[in-house]
Amino acid sequence: MTLIEQLYWGGAALIVLWLVTFGFVLVATRNGVVTPGPATQEFGDDPEPPAVVSLLGNHWRGVEHAAAATLLDLAARGLVELRQPGDDPARSSVHVTEAGRTASGLMPYEQRVLNRVTARAANGAAPIGAIAFRDVKRAAAWNAELRQEIIAEARLRGLSRFRYPRLLGSALLIGAFAPGALFTVAAIMGGHNVRAALAVGVAPGAVLGFLLAKSLGERATPKGLARAGHWAGLRAWLTAHEDFAQLPPASVTVWDRYLAYGTALGVTSLTSRLLGFDSGDRRRVWSSYGGTWRPVRIRYPRLRPGFGGSTSRLLQLASAAGVVAVGLCAFAVLRQPDWVVAVDAHSDGSLRRPGLVLSAGWVGSVLLGLVVAGKFSRWTLLVAFLAMMPGNFVSGSHGWFSDAAAHEGPLLGELAAVGVFGALAVYFLVLACLERREPDTITGEVLRMESRKGKGVARFLVLDEGNTDLTTAWALPAASQGIATGAQVRLRISRATRTIRSAELVRAAMPEGDRVAAKQAAS
Repeated sequence: MTLIEQLYWGGAALIVLWLVTFGFVLVATRNGVVTPGPATQEFGDDPEPPAVVSLLGNHWRGVEHAAAATLLDLAARGLVELRQPGDDPARSSVHVTEAGRTASGLMPYEQRVLNRVTARAANGAAPIGAIAFRDVKRAAAWNAELRQEIIAEARLRGLSRFRYPRLLGSALLIGAFAPGALFTVAAIMGGHNVRAALAVGVAPGAVLGFLLAKSLGERATPKGLARAGHWAGLRAWLTAHEDFAQLPPASVTVWDRYLAYGTALGVTSLTSRLLGFDSGDRRRVWSSYGGTWRPVRIRYPRLRPGFGGSTSRLLQLASAAGVVAVGLCAFAVLRQPDWVVAVDAHSDGSLRRPGLVLSAGWVGSVLLGLVVAGKFSRWTLLVAFLAMMPGNFVSGSHGWFSDAAAHEGPLLGELAAVGVFGALAVYFLVLACLERREPDTITGEVLRMESRKGKGVARFLVLDEGNTDLTTAWALPAASQGIATGAQVRLRISRATRTIRSAELVRAAMPEGDRVAAKQAAS
């Protein structure tokens, strides 16, 4: 065995050794078993905050419902107030009290939740649905920071710790790249260039490092397991109350901190669903633009032909649809029965089978239209090949393909397809003409912005003009910059294609839930 082969085999052996060691480490550092305590309604002498209880109740894997539980805990302590004016809990509102505006000494995650509520209820009150974020990335960042603050508090209380000791984690990380070092040396000795050798060496380390990163997290301490058992007993006591799961948020005035702990432990299904600090419902957003809070329903025209198209693009699509219609029509009119040969014992008719002839005409017309539309790619060829396969395997003298090929004149399906593509061509031409009109001007607040896959594809922008409870998203060109969720903008738009021609910033967006924004609103 040559030295190069020894290096490759040595690297492979190190990978196996690392995986075996990693498996033992996973088993050794897994969380212990939580032994539920007896059902109890007692919190204890020094109870953990509901946010920390959420971490314990989720077996140190996450802090689901921690923000909602913290909000309810703040309400139980008189810093905020939750009101339900009618029978619908979803219409409840949140108010920041005078004690909440002057509160001090709160934990970082409590202050974060209070600042979010203060920012949304800057005018005195806000619907509970307005607490949710409109921007997905902002919601994810806010919740990630909240999680880190809760974990820091749990570690400070001796309830949680890193899964891996610092020395063990460093050893696993270094060991993950050791096989790659041997592979790199072997590749260089084998005559490969440095770039290829580094690629060979980094690949196994990247995979093993990814496995290590996915396993990082928190692990219980003995004290944490004991406290988790106590809170499991409280969960059992709360679960025994049949109506507790359907309590609305405003019932915190009756149940006090029990509602907060029940939410942290996943017992209150209704309250947990209504008090969301995530990205919210993309089809129903609360807006205060115009002076009063109201829910705005949103429609996304994903299947609308010509949505966001420019004049040149609409003309191109009209040409493509027209080409398909003309191609299908010409093939249907010019097709003759003698284009197909009769199959007998001496001739297989492989290139003139009825199914293959028909498929070639139909698929060829569509392919020509895709070329004109600029949508032709290697995947298009694959789909076209698969589309012709059913007709290619039909070689008999009887059957649907044979009867269709022998039919005089266009088939009913061909007439329908010609009509559809012809109508599309006219539709795109009409849109192109409407695009030449002078654009309209509208002003409002940006409720949501969503990206669409693919470069050069328009994005969705949802604008609230303040005069309707139902709005349809506009097409914002992918190259547009400087517009953010929450900003007030003046748009020049084309209603035919719902395209934004230009955008002018009227008022910049305030960062959702930031502490700076909350302090400015309070002052």
